[in-house]
Amino acid sequence: METVVEEWFGEGFRELHPLLQGLHRSGGVLSGQVHVSFGAGFAGLVGKRLASRLGVPVTPGAHHLQVSIHGQAGRLHWSRRFNGLSEFVSEFKPVGHHPTGHWVEQSGALSLELGVKVLAGGWHWEHRNTRLLGIPVPKALFPTTFASKSIEGQFYRFSVEVRAPALGKLLAYSGTLAPNPSIERTSPGKPGAASHVKR
Repeated sequence: METVVEEWFGEGFRELHPLLQGLHRSGGVLSGQVHVSFGAGFAGLVGKRLASRLGVPVTPGAHHLQVSIHGQAGRLHWSRRFNGLSEFVSEFKPVGHHPTGHWVEQSGALSLELGVKVLAGGWHWEHRNTRLLGIPVPKALFPTTFASKSIEGQFYRFSVEVRAPALGKLLAYSGTLAPNPSIERTSPGKPGAASHVKR
């Protein structure tokens, strides 16, 4: 059975690095050290406030990150946990198909429309639109997220940066993560229930 990611990508799925293909077929838990940073001055203050809402540490420097990836009922689920503390879960709904389609990440009244570009086998998100209560928000008024995952050797490199018009970088974190097979994958709200469709 095709996973939600394979179905969305279609023939484009083979453009991903083999390790990313395997991750999105079988899912998994990745963990490792990432570096967290913030913009200067006011941008940094805004970035730290945003970080606290996203479960990202507000102290710059090295932090431990664990990412659990799985799919359920035609959705992608990402669970991020920094330093073994609070968990932040994102759900992505597929719309259309690669390369013209996108994924919708919903968080309360806010939704992001994210396309995907495959560059050198890596998955790079394209932040196309932001909607508030279903109404498009002009790009000049809302921060833009730049995020990607790629392969370095046998490791998965994750990179996330949030930038705002006029302010520049608000916050960013990046680092290399390794598979952690000792941690059992579970579906949100269903302890012990292994998942089978992955991002």
